[in-house]
Amino acid sequence: MSKSIDSNKQFMIGNGLLAFGVFFIVFLFLYLGFRSQRKEGQAEAFSDKYILTLDNSLAGDSLSVYINDSLLLNQTMKESSVRLLINRFAEESMLMVVDNHTEEITPFNLNPKGSEVSVEKKNGKIFILETEGDGKSK
Repeated sequence: MSKSIDSNKQFMIGNGLLAFGVFFIVFLFLYLGFRSQRKEGQAEAFSDKYILTLDNSLAGDSLSVYINDSLLLNQTMKESSVRLLINRFAEESMLMVVDNHTEEITPFNLNPKGSEVSVEKKNGKIFILETEGDGKSK
């Protein structure tokens, strides 16, 4: 009878070591997987800049200005022009100017190397003019 108890102990110890080994390997793979995922998910840094100028011809208009899905400005424009310096934060960027009264959207694809962008209103329409800059802050 003592032989069956000894073999049961050896069997239990062997299974315990096997279970611990499997647990350790699974934990190790999960740790390495999450660690590499965190490095891949870090945001890419861009040194390029956009200089956005909203002309005084937009005075009195209620505007929302977006780049991609980021709201930059949402206000009724004053008599003076507004100048914004924006760091590029995506591979491709689209400027969208929304007239809040008419909900008319004026989209514009921005240069991926940074630029100076002027927004003005002529004959009731919003116009966007882009001039290439050096893409670095001035």
